[in-house]
Amino acid sequence: MADIQLRLGKDMLVLTTSAYHQLEQQGADAERDTSLTLLVEPEVVEDIYKLEALCGVQCAVAPTAQMTPARLAHTGLEAQEEVLVRQAMEVAAAGSFQHVLVEIGPCGLPLDASSKASLLENRDQYARAAKLFDDFEFDAFFLNGFSRIADLKCALMGIAKVSDVPVIASVDVNAEGMLASFQRFGICVDEAIEEAAHVAVDLGAMAFGFCTDAAGEDAAALAERIVRITSLPVMAQLFVHSAGEGACAAPYEDADAIVEAAELLRASGVQFLRACGSAPAAYAGALVAATEALDVVTAPSSLKAGEEVEQDLDALADRLKRRVNESLGA
Repeated sequence: MADIQLRLGKDMLVLTTSAYHQLEQQGADAERDTSLTLLVEPEVVEDIYKLEALCGVQCAVAPTAQMTPARLAHTGLEAQEEVLVRQAMEVAAAGSFQHVLVEIGPCGLPLDASSKASLLENRDQYARAAKLFDDFEFDAFFLNGFSRIADLKCALMGIAKVSDVPVIASVDVNAEGMLASFQRFGICVDEAIEEAAHVAVDLGAMAFGFCTDAAGEDAAALAERIVRITSLPVMAQLFVHSAGEGACAAPYEDADAIVEAAELLRASGVQFLRACGSAPAAYAGALVAATEALDVVTAPSSLKAGEEVEQDLDALADRLKRRVNESLGA
């Protein structure tokens, strides 16, 4: 397994889509059934990863988001944590990916940011989850799905307490770059993506990113906001909503739309790309075809002269669309 840190700021990298949503499309309940499937039918999950490996995806996101004690207790599988971790790591390795990321999602416990006891309780959830992976080789922890900065802080501090493995952190934001609102003393509080980025820097994250269902131009603008305030490599996850009957909802109704977004995101300085939500494996393949063998853009193209930007993007679009058509057999 290659050291992902040697590639930071250099190669464009694509992550696997969500195994949880892939299972949902097969009729499973993601929250309840993913862990059970890992226990009794790991080959079902393994097939998901093998398909994406065939698409050329470089980074496997292990199906480990639910491995905090509170999440395991919610599904009644806390006694099976060691077996679940082993099965999850084995299925993620099935495709012989270049890199493996261990996903850890929010623990789901109530969090009072003004209470030291509450903060410590939440921090220890992530520390205990991270300890489960001491005996496995992987490239980085992937903190994903966070919608409150206090939760993200607890997760970063919890992992740092027990492990020196690098961490990639991601938050969920809307098109304006705002995390989900929450109530504090009866007042609605909004948190901006810049605040989360500063926390990621201060607490030693290796890379920082976001997940959004916004259109490609808006997602690229979010990436540029991060690039302007931090030197961390940037991840962009494009959340695809299900439109029923196997189709995907706008703004990413087909692979061409994902490719167009990938062009904009790379030009904005993004290194890590992922199609998530209800995105099928073909979307991961499209991202690979759009970015394979390309380097990270170190300075957002929006900072160049306007004419140069237009020429660069036109040439890039033509080249990448040819690659996608060849990959999809068009």
